[in-house]
Amino acid sequence: MRNLDLDALQIFKAVADHGGVARAAVHLNRVQSNVSTRLKQLEASLAAPLFRRQNRRLVLSDQGRVLLSYADRLLRLSDEAQAAVRDGAPQGLLRIGTMESTAAARLPPILAAYHAAWPQVRIELVTGTSGALATKVRNYEIEAAFVAEPFDAQGLAGMPAFQEELALISPLAWPEIRGPEDIGDRSVIAFATGCSYRRILESWFGQAGVAPGKVMEFASYHAIVACVAAGSGVAIVPRSVLAVSGGEASLRVTPLSGQHGRAQTRLVWRAENETPALQAFQELLAQRRQ
Repeated sequence: MRNLDLDALQIFKAVADHGGVARAAVHLNRVQSNVSTRLKQLEASLAAPLFRRQNRRLVLSDQGRVLLSYADRLLRLSDEAQAAVRDGAPQGLLRIGTMESTAAARLPPILAAYHAAWPQVRIELVTGTSGALATKVRNYEIEAAFVAEPFDAQGLAGMPAFQEELALISPLAWPEIRGPEDIGDRSVIAFATGCSYRRILESWFGQAGVAPGKVMEFASYHAIVACVAAGSGVAIVPRSVLAVSGGEASLRVTPLSGQHGRAQTRLVWRAENETPALQAFQELLAQRRQ
């Protein structure tokens, strides 16, 4: 197979984005026959159909969806390489994954400082659990992610970012909770499986030989704090989240001791995927830790 042609990938991406050859040709300012020919040549070189026709539109085949993810990365890296060679300054798109707690409590001043230093870089934030974000980094879906220990670090480089103090929150009307055994069969409120803080909560129960009762899964710390305040159950959250949510006055907050009381947040990335924009972000994060 011949090497992939970036020009052909650009045409393929335009057809995928616009759902047809005619609209892609207008977008690219090319004649329609040229777009059709280059697309057929690309399919021939790959020995795979990239599209199928559906309701008068071209939709991606399974092979086309695979190629599109690579085309996005290759075209973006091509743009970044040209910019880096031209003036050495970070440019383009930087996709950062983050836990919701980090996005709310830690990132605003960092993103503001980065934007002030490198306004030509567009940052796109993707939220999720630590496990899901680490997978996205490995799959090249995002360039880097803030994840909390414990997480699967296989194949990832990283640096320390923040040290989080964790606390157990419970309704004010409940008696003080000194350990997992005091929770009984009350509900535990947490993020979905893959959340590092949920793993810490499960470890806290496991160390005491206690099995948690019903687990209620939420996708927002605002919802978790509100439900705990309303008497629905208990949860483990970073103290930094309580500081920005303003919910501490309506909750009973119990510090956790030992290994369960602190969690390290790290920025992780693939070592072979360090763009100038990501390197500048790493440098800014390191400076703010000093």
